[in-house]
Amino acid sequence: MSYDSEANAAYLAIEEDVSSGSATENVVVERAGRGDIVLDFSSNGRLLGVEVIGARELLSTAVLSTADEP
Repeated sequence: MSYDSEANAAYLAIEEDVSSGSATENVVVERAGRGDIVLDFSSNGRLLGVEVIGARELLSTAVLSTADEP
């Protein structure tokens, strides 16, 4: 998992090599007043990763402390 503290966004890669543009479908789960969770899918329907926008509000400090900063 990576975490960008300036953007307050975390990304959990499910597949090892998620390159830019490989996600062809995004499913957004809105958490009113807290942030969004975006599920990234490939063209063949495989889940590539999960982006958490508003990570400080949606994830615990313990989880964020294990993430890599870009």
